[in-house]
Amino acid sequence: MKFRKILSKVVLVSLALGVLYVSFPVLAQETAEKPVPEVKVKSPRGDLVPLKIKLPKPLFIGTPRSIRTPNLEKITGKKRPPFLAPKGTKNVALKKAVAASDEEPIIGELEQVTDDDKEGADGSFVEFGPGRQHVQIDLGKVYEMYAIVVWHYHAQARVYYDMVVSVADDPDFIKGVKTVFNNDHDNSSGLGVGKQKEYIEVNEGRLIDTKGVRGRYVRLYSNGSTSNEMNHYIEVEVYGKEPSGPAPVAVPPPPPPPPAKAKETAS
Repeated sequence: MKFRKILSKVVLVSLALGVLYVSFPVLAQETAEKPVPEVKVKSPRGDLVPLKIKLPKPLFIGTPRSIRTPNLEKITGKKRPPFLAPKGTKNVALKKAVAASDEEPIIGELEQVTDDDKEGADGSFVEFGPGRQHVQIDLGKVYEMYAIVVWHYHAQARVYYDMVVSVADDPDFIKGVKTVFNNDHDNSSGLGVGKQKEYIEVNEGRLIDTKGVRGRYVRLYSNGSTSNEMNHYIEVEVYGKEPSGPAPVAVPPPPPPPPAKAKETAS
């Protein structure tokens, strides 16, 4: 008898909870779909937040299997994870002046490289001739850069060769030159052997982590692609902010230890 009374109470409580849930479906849905709050990460440069990058729509679907290069990165098919940068970071290359190794492109105008049009359709890219070519952006003043995103051409799957990205303090790239990306694995462009991998162009572009490097000028090289000998640029974005303090001082590596003395053998 005592067990039946306990069972009856359990059933009544369950029915009451069910009525409450049915009576307030909106409340239940709001509770289930409550968004997870944005988590900020602390760093020496302040709070880090996800960088908001506006992506163009994809122009092709699927994983190309016919592209093979000696230095191609592994294709995962996954979306790029969010990139964290200090709060207040923005695209400091927007509408900035652009120069190039070829001042008269075959297609398009130089200002299209920083015009915020990343769609990749006809009329939204610049085409340069064959061989090693580069574009150069004058940011107007020194910035602390956290990421550079480049779109070469994403209407078709292809790999651009010898991609090298450098930052400098002067337009001739003599002072304060720092290379932040280099996938020229065989030094065919003569700019040094790079350690980064080649990659297939997609609508996400290629994000380069520049780790707060400082400079005013950004130069990007390429040397044709798997599709043809021409060089293309749709858009280049440089995410940074004005320096908040003195530039970090590079600590030189310690000197190598002296060579070990040969042991004297007993005569």
